[in-house]
Amino acid sequence: MNETTLKAARRGDRQAQSDLLRSLQDPWFRLCYSLLGSVESARDATQESALRFLRALPNFRGDSQLRTWAMGIAINVAREMRRSSRPVDAQRLAATTKGALAPDNQAEASERATILRETIEHLPDRQKEAVLLRYFEDLSVEETASAMQCAEGTVKATIHQALRSLRERMRQLR
Repeated sequence: MNETTLKAARRGDRQAQSDLLRSLQDPWFRLCYSLLGSVESARDATQESALRFLRALPNFRGDSQLRTWAMGIAINVAREMRRSSRPVDAQRLAATTKGALAPDNQAEASERATILRETIEHLPDRQKEAVLLRYFEDLSVEETASAMQCAEGTVKATIHQALRSLRERMRQLR
């Protein structure tokens, strides 16, 4: 996302707005799917995030990176949807495995991925959000704090608590 595109989008240039939305669509969907647990809810949240993003874009001050600000919009949409909807299922996190695995290792990797997904699923919402943004969306601590609208120290503490909980749960499951 370059500065020229951002300026044009803020002025109402539809092509520039389309370019921004296209670059944000996949990260929004991944995050919303991870937080909400269903494709339908993630699609709805992604669409709502896009609408809110476009409405708020003229007021974007540039205090944070555009992507960070946009992810904050998606988090807020997902939070609102979680408050107003049914409980989410344990299959919401997409597990990815880098590199090819030997057939006998695939079952073990699949089992570990399932355990990790289920363990993350049981984290408190704030911890889950911090872990997803920091490790799955690869945001920095500063960007995660901006997206979550909290202090960097809060993000660090939240991630520390989440990782401690994940380690303990994984030890129990071994």
